[in-house]
Amino acid sequence: MPLTPDMRRSIDQIRDYLFGGGYPDPVANAEQLSFLFFFYLIEGIDAENVLKAEVLKQPYQSLFIGDWTLKNPLNAPKQGQITIPRDRFRWSVWAKGLSGEALVRFLRDEVFAFVAELGEKSAHNFMNGARLSIDEPTVLTQIINLVDGLRLDQADADTKGDLFEHVLKQIKQAGELGQFRTPRHIIRSIVEIIDPKIGETIYDPAAGTAGFLVAAYNHIRLGNSSPSAIQETEIDGKIQIRGLGDKLSSAQISALQTATFFGNDVDPKMIRLATMNLTLRGLPNVRILMRNVLTTTLDAEKRAEYSLPAEGYHVVLANPPFSGRVDKDRIVEDVKVGTSTATELLFLKYMMDSLRPGGRCGVIVPEGVLFGSTTAHKELRRQLIENNRVEAVLSLPGGVFQPYSGVKTSVLFFKRGGNTERVLFLHADNDGYKLDANHDTPIEQDDLPALIDTYRSKDERWQEWLAFSSPLPSGEGPGVRAVWTQKWWFADTQTLRANDFNLSAGRYRPMNQTAVEHRNPRELLDELAAIEAEIVEEVTALRETLAGG
Repeated sequence: MPLTPDMRRSIDQIRDYLFGGGYPDPVANAEQLSFLFFFYLIEGIDAENVLKAEVLKQPYQSLFIGDWTLKNPLNAPKQGQITIPRDRFRWSVWAKGLSGEALVRFLRDEVFAFVAELGEKSAHNFMNGARLSIDEPTVLTQIINLVDGLRLDQADADTKGDLFEHVLKQIKQAGELGQFRTPRHIIRSIVEIIDPKIGETIYDPAAGTAGFLVAAYNHIRLGNSSPSAIQETEIDGKIQIRGLGDKLSSAQISALQTATFFGNDVDPKMIRLATMNLTLRGLPNVRILMRNVLTTTLDAEKRAEYSLPAEGYHVVLANPPFSGRVDKDRIVEDVKVGTSTATELLFLKYMMDSLRPGGRCGVIVPEGVLFGSTTAHKELRRQLIENNRVEAVLSLPGGVFQPYSGVKTSVLFFKRGGNTERVLFLHADNDGYKLDANHDTPIEQDDLPALIDTYRSKDERWQEWLAFSSPLPSGEGPGVRAVWTQKWWFADTQTLRANDFNLSAGRYRPMNQTAVEHRNPRELLDELAAIEAEIVEEVTALRETLAGG
């Protein structure tokens, strides 16, 4: 069952009702809805487990068997009663039988405690520290009724996931460290280029709401689907292809659910949202650790406890925080790049080291990482190019991350080990959505599909580039036969080294004299903004150095 317009309208109605009722924080609202979704689904999950245990003749006791000692005496059905049957914690009982103050009190004091107790027995407790914040009786009653009307128990995993993604779209501000929700069509493009396979381990060290992990899961399922198990659905005004993964064996499905996806985040709210996103998609056992990888390390014993691959990951996918800084005394030795405290540089170093030999990475970076002139910038790029195989740089249009940020970004694609011989530069002017303040209106112009195809045929494109850029027999110089009109081009390692390992796509773009004289104003503004950010970073670092002295 696809996500219906009625479902979208219900979510929008919940959002509007919360805003109007005095709850304006979209992150907190998404977190509260994730709790309510989970409370709704527990009853159905328990019923399925009971039935499965009967069929397989395995022991299982329903979560709703036995008695519960009340946390708040006011929730007792009659005075002096200190326990109630656990059966009262079914959504169909409390959500339909209570309203107003009684609903707030029972949900706040009993239901949250009941589910937190269940969480303590599971692999990871995403309810740890959770509490009810929608405590206005009329608002909560109405929200409970609207959630009940979604009939989540009748939706398949894709529909439930799409519904929750519609909730997450309401988050339109960046976090304190510069993290923000990555547009899902950008994520899908990166995943298509990286092409994760069944049997590989996939990691996002700054997982946020788990968008990259969900996209990788969908990509693997699509790649293991027969034609009859492939469906089209409309998401964000665009047709998206989904696969049911009917060719996956039971062992492969088990591996996807328990030993494929890994992630961290520093924000407990993001961890809860990521856990719910994965749970609704059918991945309830994927553990998102609460951890700052820039300030903590895990020894072999801890890695084994968390079932993390000791040899590194096959695939790393990430959009790490851009604008944050870490106190230099807290940065762990493994991720240091000179004296830099910029999170984008430290994260990139960490991801380089998190890959297993031959592992591949797709990471979004601010433009300044590609051409910054500080010692740390140059050293990191040197390590990337001389100790790894940088395969491509995808230059994204300015405005892709509106309304969160106007920062100009690119995507780095590289493999661990070896060295770089040449880099394919891909330039997108349009990504299928209007580049305005909201960046959510679909348009026809979309360079991403053609650029993905270019990456897949990069060896053939290299031959085409060589034919274009080779000197004429007369020695008149390279590239004078014609004007290069493609949105892709190459640079070899010798050229990169001569330019301080600069990886900015615009630096190597072939242009005729007219193009040089009349460059796109948007490109110039993007470059100026990146340069300004770098200057601010250097001034801040200098100020910190002087203060420390």
